[in-house]
Amino acid sequence: MLKVFNTLTGKKEEFKPIEEGKVKMYVCGITVYDYCHIGHARAMISFDVITRFLRHIGYDLTFVRNITDVDDKIIKRAEENGETTSELTERMIAAMHEDEVALGNKLPDLEPKATEFMQQIIDMIQVLVDKGFAYQGNSGDVFYRASKFEEYGKLNNRKLEEMLAGARIEVEASKEHPADFVLWKPAKDGEVSWDSPWGKGRPGWHIECSAMSTHCLGNHFDIHGGGPDLKFPHHENEIAQSEAATGEQYVNYWMHCGAVRVNNEKMSKSLGNFFTIREVLEKFNPEVVRYLMVSSQYRSSIDYSDASLKEAKTALERLYTALRGQEVAQSYVATDYTTRFEDAMRDDFNTAVALSVLFELVRELNKARAEGSEQAATLAAELKALADVLGLLSQDPEYFMQNSTISEGISAEEIEGYIAERAQARKDKNFARSDEIRDLLLEQGITLLDTREGTTWTRG
Repeated sequence: MLKVFNTLTGKKEEFKPIEEGKVKMYVCGITVYDYCHIGHARAMISFDVITRFLRHIGYDLTFVRNITDVDDKIIKRAEENGETTSELTERMIAAMHEDEVALGNKLPDLEPKATEFMQQIIDMIQVLVDKGFAYQGNSGDVFYRASKFEEYGKLNNRKLEEMLAGARIEVEASKEHPADFVLWKPAKDGEVSWDSPWGKGRPGWHIECSAMSTHCLGNHFDIHGGGPDLKFPHHENEIAQSEAATGEQYVNYWMHCGAVRVNNEKMSKSLGNFFTIREVLEKFNPEVVRYLMVSSQYRSSIDYSDASLKEAKTALERLYTALRGQEVAQSYVATDYTTRFEDAMRDDFNTAVALSVLFELVRELNKARAEGSEQAATLAAELKALADVLGLLSQDPEYFMQNSTISEGISAEEIEGYIAERAQARKDKNFARSDEIRDLLLEQGITLLDTREGTTWTRG
């Protein structure tokens, strides 16, 4: 049985797809005006792992994640850069994909862009206007009439008035109610715009996801996911728009990943603790970042710091060390480790417990290696297969051990040269020089390991 924590009900529930054996999942993507940050990495990796596991246990999954490529922030940044909005968004989309691939994520099956679904967006707004759920204000903006949707607030389990009390609500004189939100806004001179029944303009953010998700997956689908900051108002507004427009339940299971905190503080540009994925990958191997993100269950918050990344590096090195120089069988018969790993993942994708099973498997693999058992190769194959569900152990063990941190210091070629010199010194019984080379490398963060097969090294 697969259990999923449903934000809509506030509890874990048995997962039952609408259509047996098939899952339709939509995840809110990025507004592409800047490089992705580590908070984005958390959401990307969380739903990549969920995708991998659902497919691992046999579901035919359709994974859709949108791209917001028209937005006030995009227009402002393009103006600041002296480029068109399309030039900016195309550049940022390419960068986003580069970051994703580096982190080991598999790209979604469908990746709709808001600018490509303008007619569907306009059509949905028109339905809402026709049904009395939307109106055009004096400003020319088209607003959603939040108070007309009786279940508004059900995702956050709060009434409309309660949510208004603690939220930053944009107040406009042309609104009927402070909670009403924009579906369509008139364009200013020179801004990108589209023709509509309400004049030239562009959509509000919330309506984009409603139109794209229902077009790609149908009016009613299984899972909708996103970051913790999207529960209100974005996802609450999506429900109101979609269900008012279609007359059907929008989504069965709402899933939200945890936040990323930096040194126990909320990540913020104003606090100077804001890091892009690219900045982090200049210091650490991408798989170390990924390990940190899966080391706790996806709904938990994660504390990001150099110290936490170093802990992740050390833990991941333990897994890779078990495979270093180890033959890996082409196939294996699943053992109790596979059962326990899958049980952990079936419990709301509990990657923390799943990882603990992998470390137990590593202990048995190391024991089998020490005993010269043929079982070591099949245990190694099982370890790699289960780790792949988490997107881990995808690199050559030797490469990872030498590149778990990114250094501007001594190069791999120089290290190999020192190792060759040290080998000759030992052959000549010049142990003083041999020790000198080891100490020299150690000062630069290079640890040597002498084995029967020769000398290997690890950076960091």
